[in-house]
Amino acid sequence: MHKDSKRREALLYHAKPQPGKIAIVPTKAYNSQRDLSLAYSPGVAEPCLEIEKDKNNVYKYTAKGNLVAVISNGTAVLGLGDIGPEASKPVMEGKGLLFKIFADIDVFDIEVDATDIDKFVETVKAIAPTFGGINLEDIKAPEAFEIERRLKEELDIPVMHDDQHGTAIISAAGLLNALELAGKDIREVKIVVNGAGAAAISCTRLYLSLGADPKNIVMCDSKGVIRKDSPNLTEQKAEFATDKDFHTLEQAMKGSDVFIGLSKGNVVTPEMLLTMNENPIVFAMANPTPEIDYQLAINTRKDIIMATGRSDFPNQVNNVLGFPFIFRGALDVKATKINEEMKLAAVYALAQLAKESVPEQVNIAYGERKLVFGRDYILPKPFDPRLISEVPPAVAKAAMESGVATDPITDWDKYKESLQERMGNDNKLVRLLMNRAKTNPKKVVYTDADQLNVLKAAQIAFDEGIAQPILLGNKEIILELKQEIGFDAEVTIIDPKTKEEAQRRDEFALKYWQNRQRRGVTLLDAQKLMRDRIYFASMLVLEGEADAMLSGYSKSYASSLKPVLELFPRMQGVDKVAATNLMLTKRGTIFLSDTSINPNPTADELAKIALMTHKTVKMFGMQPVMAMISYANYGSAKQESPRKVANAVKYLHQNFPDIVVDGEIQVDFALNQELLKEKFPFSKLVNKKVNTLIFPNLDTANVTYKMLKELNGVTSIGPMIMGLNHAVHVVQMGATVEEIVNMTAVAVVNAQDLNKL
Repeated sequence: MHKDSKRREALLYHAKPQPGKIAIVPTKAYNSQRDLSLAYSPGVAEPCLEIEKDKNNVYKYTAKGNLVAVISNGTAVLGLGDIGPEASKPVMEGKGLLFKIFADIDVFDIEVDATDIDKFVETVKAIAPTFGGINLEDIKAPEAFEIERRLKEELDIPVMHDDQHGTAIISAAGLLNALELAGKDIREVKIVVNGAGAAAISCTRLYLSLGADPKNIVMCDSKGVIRKDSPNLTEQKAEFATDKDFHTLEQAMKGSDVFIGLSKGNVVTPEMLLTMNENPIVFAMANPTPEIDYQLAINTRKDIIMATGRSDFPNQVNNVLGFPFIFRGALDVKATKINEEMKLAAVYALAQLAKESVPEQVNIAYGERKLVFGRDYILPKPFDPRLISEVPPAVAKAAMESGVATDPITDWDKYKESLQERMGNDNKLVRLLMNRAKTNPKKVVYTDADQLNVLKAAQIAFDEGIAQPILLGNKEIILELKQEIGFDAEVTIIDPKTKEEAQRRDEFALKYWQNRQRRGVTLLDAQKLMRDRIYFASMLVLEGEADAMLSGYSKSYASSLKPVLELFPRMQGVDKVAATNLMLTKRGTIFLSDTSINPNPTADELAKIALMTHKTVKMFGMQPVMAMISYANYGSAKQESPRKVANAVKYLHQNFPDIVVDGEIQVDFALNQELLKEKFPFSKLVNKKVNTLIFPNLDTANVTYKMLKELNGVTSIGPMIMGLNHAVHVVQMGATVEEIVNMTAVAVVNAQDLNKL
């Protein structure tokens, strides 16, 4: 993407539809006068009086226990430097967003206009009663060390400077696993740390806690090796000064086992790598340019174990693996601080998680056949759903064992379940979907590319590496719109009606006619149809000139679907195709079928819709738990519709006993486990979280998904067409840019899966 276009996109993202990235949402009812009298005066006086009696009641009656302050003075913001508190606010809001989506922690971002240590500390102390924890962010060294030290000593809530400890914790977990793979002992290895800022100091201190020998550590700054005879050393640099006869990074790396880079790009040469010991461990964490290029490093040393700060290479050292889950564990036991024991617990939990069998949805997301502990996988992936249930409990246990927990956990199984429930309303599945699409982008043809929303979606898909767009429509309009939105990439543009496409139109028409000539279609009919974008795009896919197709933006669903059903062959065993919508609800992801195609399927067709949906759900890395929906429960009504559903369930139970499916059942019983257990304890859905609803007809499915979308603001991905041998999908007329982008990713993943068949 052009620099100006990327800048404009970033600014629009932060400005529209409302400024900023986070908001406050009420958690209590507020619809009546009674509600408001409880929320504020006079009812609010009662919790105030209870908290006055015992300050610990503030956790019982307010949001303090799940509220973290992200606090900065803007003196060391990303790579931007000292830009001031106001300019740091977008970063702090972004940090708050990460806290929420990864660990369901609420955040107030606070930007303090204070560079003086005493003033900053006093300001934070004064507002601390509001919060359950404090995350310090983007404060320059050496002041950051003193600010954190004092706040940890003087406050009774968890305080952590993530710039220091986040990188330390994640890199330490990776280092433990890398040393294990290299067959080396942390007590004996020689470590070179390039960089002497807050993160480098904190990393090195944590490595010492893991057993590294300070005599085996050499630290460098921009001037070279930090020596005991170096002038004007800060207290922190003096802590790691050496008296060895090293003066340059090149000298220090000779005969070393581990290189830790927290400095700047391209400071390590291949020659330096070659002087390191056997099985060298290189963590080049400078961003966006590592201390040595990943490909150059692995080409130089075949025995290297390497990590970077980048997501496009294996072994990313990403702080999001740490801070959300560390604070989650600390908050959940009302810890008074985040101590060394808790940080080490996070290190060991992350290291262990990388050794365990990886969930299939993670393999799918990263386009891997199977991620296995080894040189290219020493750290969990950020999208790993196990992080929320593994790291916080480890941190919480360490807090309890080290005596800083004030509200110990007694039922660990219940606690882990609650952690999983917290993440039921996030958009991780969308991120997983996008990530998987990026692993093997496909050529996607957009039939309405001269419509602004469609073109914007194609631009995003191209810029994000999701797809290679083929744009169909009026070429003049497309070029004009491309210029308007800054889409300056060279992509294929086709107008099927032009003279330039006459030969290809005729070729496509002949093939279409040969396929449909016994169904009342003449060659002239076929030639006329090939001027239609959907027919033309369909032929592009059938002839292998495109991998996937999206249509429907400017036409009714039925008219857009007609060419698809005429032209594309079904999968083996499929008589009628169907459609499913993926809904990202507060209780988690739910698939709804059939939302767009079959008005009133028979029992046999309903069973086949369930089987196709089962396959689609698995494509997303989920285990389907399917409820066959009706207005009746298990034989309570004898009318045609519930009997049809019951017969479909009977067929599935007899022929596919391993599939988790049951019905006929009402929606509330399917989604409410307490109701289900009480009334229908025999149901195959008891103690299982339903994630798929199969409706008896098109009316109920279509109304349900659109009602959820419009009334509750639920994100919907779909309709996804199931049962075709090609990745072809029809979006709803007037779909949003986001919806089209999401469907592009679906089409790409669909094409990836079909290529495996």
